[in-house]
Amino acid sequence: RHTRSFHVTGVQTCALPIYRIESGSHQQLAALGGGGAGAQSFDQCANDPTTLHDCGPAPELTGITSWLNSGPLTLSGLRGKVVLVDFCTYSCINCIRTLPYLRAWADKYPNLQVIGVHTPEFAFEKKPDNVRRAIGDFKIGFPVAVDSDYRIWRAFDNNYWPAAYFVDARGNIRHHQFGEGDYAQSERVIQTLLAEAGQPSASRDVVVPDARGAQAAPDLRNVRSGETYVGYNQASNFASPGGIRPDAPRNYAVDANLRLNQWGLAGQWTVGPEFATVDRADGSIRYRFQARDLHLVLGPAANGRAVRFVVTIDGKAPGDNHGADIDANGNGAITATRLYQLVRQAGEVGEHTFEIRFLDPGAQAYAFTFG
Repeated sequence: RHTRSFHVTGVQTCALPIYRIESGSHQQLAALGGGGAGAQSFDQCANDPTTLHDCGPAPELTGITSWLNSGPLTLSGLRGKVVLVDFCTYSCINCIRTLPYLRAWADKYPNLQVIGVHTPEFAFEKKPDNVRRAIGDFKIGFPVAVDSDYRIWRAFDNNYWPAAYFVDARGNIRHHQFGEGDYAQSERVIQTLLAEAGQPSASRDVVVPDARGAQAAPDLRNVRSGETYVGYNQASNFASPGGIRPDAPRNYAVDANLRLNQWGLAGQWTVGPEFATVDRADGSIRYRFQARDLHLVLGPAANGRAVRFVVTIDGKAPGDNHGADIDANGNGAITATRLYQLVRQAGEVGEHTFEIRFLDPGAQAYAFTFG
């Protein structure tokens, strides 16, 4: 399991969260395939969109597990076209929030080739059927390289989800964007590169997608909670008495009076390195949070059986504050391993206690994210 940490990068008007591998750990980078022999590093490449620099040839797209939405593509075969190479993993909320822009650019600019590179974080994101289902659910029509062995990730020496590399018609990287945000700036780069290639866009406007659900932009002014892992490899702020018992069933309890960003389990659970599994019905997770949106990456039972659940906020049904994946009474079901949006506060955003209770055994809980 490779490690990512919550990192903040400055953008034009505010700071937006992205996921970054800690550069101080060679072992963590090696686990992801970063820093390999012959890898190019573009971290230090000039990134001024008003003066695009030549950052060198883009690495070739080789060693791919499979391609979705197209046959195999190569950058050498795309000479003459502007190419946007976008690294993502399908349960990452920051990646999910970039998708409305990627889809819109792919539709707007016929001489732009958008290529998604799906490089997994969790083990379930390596399964081809899961990736294929996610591509369909997100209505992604542009080609996606399934980079489950981190071959392209390693070639680019990439450290970020999401990360976008802008390649000119000669095959050279001219700009990069690490993390979500700066969409107008990125589109201006696309327009400049198309004009350089003799393929100027008829419109100098920038897209404003109608993004909904988990794909909508975050409310950064009110976010006071950060990504929290449930598996013991990276769990933090765990408040159930006695701590976590790794890889073994245990009955947990959690206090009703949690401090902000504390969380805990109740009922019988088995906590593994990546996720925790509820062993018996009526097990629950409680989290004290502050953010407009609360998401949780969840999976069904190991045999694929759906798991029903109920969400409460401060002990009550969420009502108008329900997320896209539950109803006003808090009812939902886990039918696939993915990110579920469980809370979207409709009014003033405040500090609240979230609880999810599983009506069936077997649910797998991975990580909380907020927006």
